[in-house]
Amino acid sequence: MRKKVLLLGGGHAEIPLIQALQARNYEVITTGNNDGGLGHRYSDKYICEDFSNKEKILALAKKENIDGIVSGCNDFALLTAVWVSEKLNLKGHDSYETSLHIHIKDKYRTMAQELFIKTPRAVRCSKPNDCKKILECLNFPLIIKPVDLTGGKGVKRCNTERELGPALEAAIKATRENYIIAEEFIEGTNHGFSAFIQNQKVVFYFADDEQYYINKYLVSGASTNKHISENTIQKLLEDLEKIATKLNLVDGILHTQFILDSNSNEPTIIEITRRSPGDLYIKFVELATGINYADLIVAAELGLPLEKIQQKNIMHNIVRHCIMGNKTGVLKNVKIDRCIQNNIKESLEWWRPGDIIENEKLYKAGIVFIYFDSDVKMQQTLPYLNDLISLEVENFDEKNV
Repeated sequence: MRKKVLLLGGGHAEIPLIQALQARNYEVITTGNNDGGLGHRYSDKYICEDFSNKEKILALAKKENIDGIVSGCNDFALLTAVWVSEKLNLKGHDSYETSLHIHIKDKYRTMAQELFIKTPRAVRCSKPNDCKKILECLNFPLIIKPVDLTGGKGVKRCNTERELGPALEAAIKATRENYIIAEEFIEGTNHGFSAFIQNQKVVFYFADDEQYYINKYLVSGASTNKHISENTIQKLLEDLEKIATKLNLVDGILHTQFILDSNSNEPTIIEITRRSPGDLYIKFVELATGINYADLIVAAELGLPLEKIQQKNIMHNIVRHCIMGNKTGVLKNVKIDRCIQNNIKESLEWWRPGDIIENEKLYKAGIVFIYFDSDVKMQQTLPYLNDLISLEVENFDEKNV
């Protein structure tokens, strides 16, 4: 009889995790309140439940008599997974209190300052009229953001005092907490840095360049990076190991986003998490390096013994590209230019003709992995990808004619 694992989530992002668990002969139960999630089709069983509701997920875990719990690609899923794991004495997760210090933005920033890790200057706010407190402590431009959300939800940039009040109001409306943070905007390039730790030491890491489309706070793609300096990498490794030691983190993924400051060329970690990144990022790491990242992540979250992991150099020039458009309307087709077709080695598309695009800043039709013969060719093509792979969208009124 196969052991059971409860996976909190079941969208397209969780598919590599589901497949990794099944490859280890686990029965995978996915959950979440979106019954249309693509990942549910891959799991052995789907049970509709809100994975942000800790008590209900605990009851579900007991009812199904699970042997382990794995977080999906969502911070609420991670926090529920560690809370349930703690209640059931399951292996593979940090304590709930430890997890809060990583996944709640103001708690992380406080810890980072204590550890002398570069982090944006920030102020905690609880109401829209906290402008005076912000103006006394911070300099424009500012970023206003919820402390508990990812993917650019509720995030606004403010260049003037006039923009501040509406931005605070929007962030407070978006958060599930009773406060948000305002922080100084850092000029520089955006990157991901995904690490795997064993015994509080980084044993594998992978760095990327992030791409953004019309939503400047939602990553729309990532490409392999060969240009980040050794000094920058070393600083990131030291910072992550400081955090791992301070919090006594269990083995597993420690994923960050950082800005490489255009003035000092120093990395500033702006987001950090212990759950898998979304949009098939873990598949991206595997294709680029040959490391079965999904398997490492699920093995760690189940508390299984891990073999010694060796750092691997990037083997390919790859872009993970989310297929997105630039207007609302009715999706007619996805157009892929001939000059890029042969470079697409793997893809996952879920769009259908007739899909309604209500928010062009969030809608994704699929994800493609694009290989290039050289880094030079990849860098030359990146600015044009959204033209080479585009959505054909009809206006709502045209469709109704």
